[in-house]
Amino acid sequence: MKKSVEEDVFIPLYPKSTVEDKSSLRSKFQERRFWSAVKLLSNVVLWDGIVQEGKVRDLGLSKLLNRYLLLNILNTPLGPDNIEKCNKVVACLPERWFQDLKGESTLPELLNFSQHLLQ
Repeated sequence: MKKSVEEDVFIPLYPKSTVEDKSSLRSKFQERRFWSAVKLLSNVVLWDGIVQEGKVRDLGLSKLLNRYLLLNILNTPLGPDNIEKCNKVVACLPERWFQDLKGESTLPELLNFSQHLLQ
């Protein structure tokens, strides 16, 4: 899993003006790579409970979400596409990671993602 996250994930960052045209090849390629990384996130998180939680959180959240997915989400204009991406990421996260949290706190690895959701 670590090798896949570190070596196989590639989401190019293009200027917003380039990817605003959804029919452009760059935009389509970037979207395919994003959804491929989301699928990898969901697969990594499936190992929660089998592999140490710390390792799963490190791979899934620190490396995959914060290093790749969040950059793409932040570069996506606010609107339905951005909401869909955020919903899919949230759907990947195991509920048990949030059971012991109090109030409006979140996991340390999710602070930047949470800030984006609040905006």
